[in-house]
Amino acid sequence: MKKQIVVLMTDTTRKDMVGCYGNEKMKTPNLDRLAQEGIRYENAYTCQPVCGPARGAIFTGAFPHTNGVVTNSIGMGDNVKTIGQRLHDNKIECGYIGKWHLGSDKLPGIGIHCESTAVPRERQGGYQYWRAADCLEFTSHGYDGYVFDESGNKIEFKGYRADKINDFALEYLDNCDKSKPFFMFVSQLEPHHQNDHRRFEGYKDTVDNYKAYPIPDDLTFLKGDYEEMYPDYISAINRLDYNFGRLVNKLKELGIYDDTVLIYSSDHGCHFKTRNLEYKRSCHDSSIHTPLIIKGGGFNGGRIEKRLVSLIDIPPTLLSLAEIPIPSEYAGFDLTKQIENKSEARKCVFMQISESQCGRAIRTPKYMYSVRDIRPGGALRASSKVYFEDYLYDLEKDPNEKTNLIKSPEYAEIRQDLKYMLIDEMKAAGEEEPVILPALWVRKK
Repeated sequence: MKKQIVVLMTDTTRKDMVGCYGNEKMKTPNLDRLAQEGIRYENAYTCQPVCGPARGAIFTGAFPHTNGVVTNSIGMGDNVKTIGQRLHDNKIECGYIGKWHLGSDKLPGIGIHCESTAVPRERQGGYQYWRAADCLEFTSHGYDGYVFDESGNKIEFKGYRADKINDFALEYLDNCDKSKPFFMFVSQLEPHHQNDHRRFEGYKDTVDNYKAYPIPDDLTFLKGDYEEMYPDYISAINRLDYNFGRLVNKLKELGIYDDTVLIYSSDHGCHFKTRNLEYKRSCHDSSIHTPLIIKGGGFNGGRIEKRLVSLIDIPPTLLSLAEIPIPSEYAGFDLTKQIENKSEARKCVFMQISESQCGRAIRTPKYMYSVRDIRPGGALRASSKVYFEDYLYDLEKDPNEKTNLIKSPEYAEIRQDLKYMLIDEMKAAGEEEPVILPALWVRKK
């Protein structure tokens, strides 16, 4: 394997918030430079647009209904083997920095609760170096807070949170044994909104620079909080890019940049309360379309990859890069196999949606199709035997998803094809074959 694999994950980051994806107003020179050296994925999507379930999928290689993390605040069971454990079993040192979101259990007074206390060692995913908090938004704000080390010691910080999380990553790079393979996962909270402050918290020195930035077209025709929140959101992303540049410079300073595989992505996007009452948990592109850039280990040449890929593809790709056999139960594609194989492509990406609904969706190159359990208590279910059609968008004609075609007679045949494609994806993911019934109404947004 290459000696180093470094993953940088940001939170709630839309694909179009990185300059190299065509947004000329965005100032992300370091990520843009990474794309020039590696492969930029034009059509990357989350497999679950909620923080904990998305991370559960990354660290287990399985969809939420399989690994059990179907909503936030469900800790991974002791019998679930994580990426960190698999790498460590193969003599690869592993470091984890930032937001974990997989340690605490849901019900008050039952199970383990470490939302603002140290994650127990057995729930740290097999990482030897640990500078993290289960719910970083509970232990910190934009400019202060604390994380814990692997022994449960509290480490307080002052200064912009993204800077400080990156400092822990630089500390790991300085102190790890670089004569041996290592894996580092940096999970930044930014630009995720600060829960108790009910807002995004950008880097104060630059927020004003973004007050005149144009709002993305897919937001402007809907009500939401984007006009108020967008400057802080963009400022936070700009600062994340600055910190990514610091990380790259450290790798170069240590003489290991050329032998390092770098992966950048996000857990999900952000629709600024336009599609529901918060920022994600929907099937819309603003919520599910994420950036993905990989450099090194064969991912080279400044190429643009347009085939559909999913967040669930990261686990098998990581194991492949580390030259570790991929378990048969892993649900994703090994992206290393696609580099030279142009025929290796999927018809669609599959998503499970929770908390706002019990939903399932597929995204093809042309269509978005989703279903949900609308019966009483549906949003509380991990899966369902009965779904109703919910959304259909023709993305070639309607890229901003303005018109829901779920009951359009013109699309009846297409809808039928998509329904059976979705059922096939659900069965392939290990779900029971459901009944999908026609929509009872048409949702306007």
